[in-house]
Amino acid sequence: MKGKPGAAIRVMIVDDHAIVRQGLHTFLDMLPDIELVGEAGNGAEALAMAGEARPDVVLMDLVMPVMDGIEAIRRLHSERPQIKVVALTSFSDDDKLYPAIRAGAAAYLLKDVGPQQLAEAIRAAARGEMHLHPEVTRRLMSGIAGGEAEAEEEPLTPREQEILRCLGRGMSNKEIGTELFISEKTVKTHVSNVLGKLGLLDRTQAALYAVRHGMV
Repeated sequence: MKGKPGAAIRVMIVDDHAIVRQGLHTFLDMLPDIELVGEAGNGAEALAMAGEARPDVVLMDLVMPVMDGIEAIRRLHSERPQIKVVALTSFSDDDKLYPAIRAGAAAYLLKDVGPQQLAEAIRAAARGEMHLHPEVTRRLMSGIAGGEAEAEEEPLTPREQEILRCLGRGMSNKEIGTELFISEKTVKTHVSNVLGKLGLLDRTQAALYAVRHGMV
């Protein structure tokens, strides 16, 4: 791990396979805007290291011993919400996808993803945007959601629907305000209303909701 000049994105790798960590290490070390600040073999190690390593983004495997990735994402999201987590896994099953997103993952990628898409997912997560693997997006767009019944929701106003569509596109509050000609403070209020009406925890879940319901 070597220091890089400027405001490089600080990244931690969490995976129980040493060969996967080494491959990611080699790739990330070539990127001038990304600095590798730590590696862990399971979720418990990642939580213990996060305070000292101070990563901006964590690449998190989901199936690991001691503490799995979903629990680690949940803990990080609760204890250190400024850290964005990119779930990087071999599994696209609903029993991994939805719990990871609900736990607070900012991105969900499969390990067959290309190097440049991985790099862009890291950069998007650092910007506070959501990023999904194409296969995951396809599953969401085709309406595969485990057949679970939706809870009754309070209807969104037309403006709130516009806000939700923007969240589904991964836009920041500033970008939404510019597009809709409203202040960032007003955007923040609308986002809060959208989350409350739909029973969602954060804008990542709102983005997933928008994609899942064909709004983007």
